[in-house]
Amino acid sequence: MKIQTPFTEMMKIQYPIIGAPMFLVSNTDMVVAISEAGGIGTMPTLNFRPESKYAEALKEIKSRTKKPIGVNIIVNKSNTRAASDLKASLDNGVELFITSLGSPKEVIQEAHKNGAKVICDVINLEHAKKVQDLGADGVIAVSTGAGGHAGPISPIVLVSWLQKELKIPVIAAGGIADGATMASMITLGASAVSVGTRFIASTEAKIEQAYKDAIVKSTPEDIVMTTRVSGTPAAVIKTPYIEKIGLDLPWYLKLLKDQKMTKKYIVPLIHYLGSKSLEEAAVGPTWKTVWSAGQSVGLIHDVLSCREIMEKLVSEYEECLKNAPRLQ
Repeated sequence: MKIQTPFTEMMKIQYPIIGAPMFLVSNTDMVVAISEAGGIGTMPTLNFRPESKYAEALKEIKSRTKKPIGVNIIVNKSNTRAASDLKASLDNGVELFITSLGSPKEVIQEAHKNGAKVICDVINLEHAKKVQDLGADGVIAVSTGAGGHAGPISPIVLVSWLQKELKIPVIAAGGIADGATMASMITLGASAVSVGTRFIASTEAKIEQAYKDAIVKSTPEDIVMTTRVSGTPAAVIKTPYIEKIGLDLPWYLKLLKDQKMTKKYIVPLIHYLGSKSLEEAAVGPTWKTVWSAGQSVGLIHDVLSCREIMEKLVSEYEECLKNAPRLQ
């Protein structure tokens, strides 16, 4: 049994489901479990520090699964590890690269030499066409409702728009946590879905139990957009700490970020400070609670294994299509 789309054919996988790469949440166990269950597990390279730990993690994953896996590389100047992480990924046979926050040109060139594929996070048509022209193998349409750095456009509109305008596969991201939301995106023309928040509430996620509990208990109304964490609008769960610090950058940082002369210095600093906040909140109890999550928290009611989540997505997807009203 498989769900056949251009993306599953390209990656030689069973189901059009990507376990989204989540900063400080995705780990080796999650990647292996999702890929083994027929999707493709992915993780950010920056989840492993120092750099030597990243190569070790890839070797471990490749010893546990022969199925394709993916990694996320941030390609803006704040990531000084991009080149070395790309090399380690290619040396260890990574099949899929997801790029975000910058130009994917170098990743596309190097990955294609290895026969690997590259898909790029985009939030609009302009950026999507740019990466298509650079040779990207697909785009991830990051829409409103996504966790982390979410786009401003509804997934219904963004996926439909991009897939009509592009020649490469479009992957839907934002608000997908069950088979019905997955079916809605695939029937719109998405070639796959990228699922993040649902996998935070998994047994394999090695994060604070309080974070998992927050995912299960939260509603879509508990998700707020803040620029305080990374300088770019990011979706997080509203906690007392988030309410205390507010949702916008302090005026002096915003001023420096908006000035051409100081922008290149201030943006990496904001990213660095934001990643430290996320790190503290994900791996230990802290009053500085910054938990990244998308609006699909409202569809998540339990903590399951990654395999169970995958099986549930597929069975609900089938059920949804079977029960959809048809012309009589």
